[in-house]
Amino acid sequence: MKIYSDLNVYDAFQQRLDYVFQEFDNIYISFSGGKDSGLLLHLVMDYMVRKGIKKRIGLFHQDMEAQYEKTTEYVTAMFEKFLDRVEPYWFCIPIATRSAVNNHQLYWFPWDETLQDIWVRPMPTMPYVYHLGNNPMTTYQYRMLYTEHAKQFGRWYKDSHGGGKTIGLVGLRTDESLNRYSGIVNKRHAYNGQKWITSHMENVWSASPLYDWDVDDVWIANFRFHYDYNKIYDLFYMAGVELADMRVASPFNDEAKSSLHLYRILEPKTWTKVVGRVQGANFAAIYGKTKALGYRDVMLPPGHTWRSYLKFLLATLPEEMRENYLKKFKFSIKFWHRTGGGMSEEAVREIEELGYPIVREGVSNYTKNGDPRITFRGTPDHTDNVTKTTNVPSYKRMCICILKNDHLCKYMGFGLTKYQQQVKKSIVEKYRNEL
Repeated sequence: MKIYSDLNVYDAFQQRLDYVFQEFDNIYISFSGGKDSGLLLHLVMDYMVRKGIKKRIGLFHQDMEAQYEKTTEYVTAMFEKFLDRVEPYWFCIPIATRSAVNNHQLYWFPWDETLQDIWVRPMPTMPYVYHLGNNPMTTYQYRMLYTEHAKQFGRWYKDSHGGGKTIGLVGLRTDESLNRYSGIVNKRHAYNGQKWITSHMENVWSASPLYDWDVDDVWIANFRFHYDYNKIYDLFYMAGVELADMRVASPFNDEAKSSLHLYRILEPKTWTKVVGRVQGANFAAIYGKTKALGYRDVMLPPGHTWRSYLKFLLATLPEEMRENYLKKFKFSIKFWHRTGGGMSEEAVREIEELGYPIVREGVSNYTKNGDPRITFRGTPDHTDNVTKTTNVPSYKRMCICILKNDHLCKYMGFGLTKYQQQVKKSIVEKYRNEL
């Protein structure tokens, strides 16, 4: 386990729970059925028993419809296990969820009432399951973004409990991505100096008390305390999946599409439903890590430059999807032409020696080592001969985003978990020091 001077991550977690239960009036847990949120649920339940806390807290689950049977079994078991100690909220409602398996849908909608005949599984019927017919959330808007639904649940939970300071606990760990790590350590407006607590709206926050745990810590805790966990992880292990790649998120998003084929291997019955639920699922499962989806060495069609090929690819897309990419490409071009990014001196020298049209703009405020900041005069067609960095703009990188169905353009450095209307805001925040 990681050590903070004289504290390990478990003891640090206990101190954070002390703070949460002293500081906030209303508390709930966001529970996905994955290893992190499952561990969080058990740790909080144990903490409450040990401290003699009798007050119930909320247990919030967004059911994504398309998921492993093992995940549904685990979520059901945990709701039933802690039913006398939590306020249960299991939502099966249409929410906009990222789809990265085709270039014709930015989103798909779990529990879409117009597609009931092709739902991946029947809707659960427990009394604490909420759907369009009995949804208590006054802040719900039809087909709202799933990230927004999670935030609005916090708002509704606060209002339905008479107001007061409200916080949702999430099982987010920073070792899963640099963006998550940066979001914690570089937070500008921390709650009373607690950077693991994030403001959502007035009197509503979310907290990541497991943020500094690594994946080994998670499994050590499950073993040491004999916690129940989602048994799909056993199947992942037997299938040879690396610990860091074991995910139970929506199978159609950017992070999960490359492992879609596991549904076909681990749960073939679920796979037959998944493949017909969202357009492009089968193609992504077959070609998710091949050059067909922009991975490895993409070949330029004869007679094209990467710039002309980009125009061709954009012309083949539906208008909404085309505009989505164009906004990001234009923002990237503007950034590299006017603001510029920081790179190591070694990388900058190589780019200069190769003849790319760049201008040194002083020292970067964004990189840690005070590296040079450079802007480009024009956008290169490709930068295949640059070896010291991959952080160079080019029309080829734009093409690869389209070929990968990378709607968020994370291949070009855009945020990993922000959706269409949030991308611009997140990028502006990221580079605010250079503007």
